[in-house]
Amino acid sequence: MHHAPKMLETHPRPSSLDRAALADCVHACFDCEQTCTSCADACLGEPMLAELVRCIRLNLDCADVCGATGRLVARQTETEAAVLRAQLQACAEACRACGEECEKHAEMHDHCRVCAEACRECERACRRLLDAA
Repeated sequence: MHHAPKMLETHPRPSSLDRAALADCVHACFDCEQTCTSCADACLGEPMLAELVRCIRLNLDCADVCGATGRLVARQTETEAAVLRAQLQACAEACRACGEECEKHAEMHDHCRVCAEACRECERACRRLLDAA
């Protein structure tokens, strides 16, 4: 069960943005944050670590950006539209870059395949919310 939709529904000052798109974005951001963190950790455990340095870096960057974006999107009171748009654009770009890098390793490492999927989902969710903003 995801509580984001319920929290968005019960907020006394709801956003003018589509609640479903907001909830999807919050969920996708936090899911991607966790997945990227786990992928970085799994990469660190791989025997060919040197080949995964860029992947690890992008995993960690993406995780940090996704976490910040999820928190920002979940806040509905007095949203600054320009800041929200900039953060969503940054998140979509971080997810795109991380997803592309993970896809390069997906055939050899299942954790990278899963991470690429999460990144693509989060990128789509951010872009959908950007389109609604």
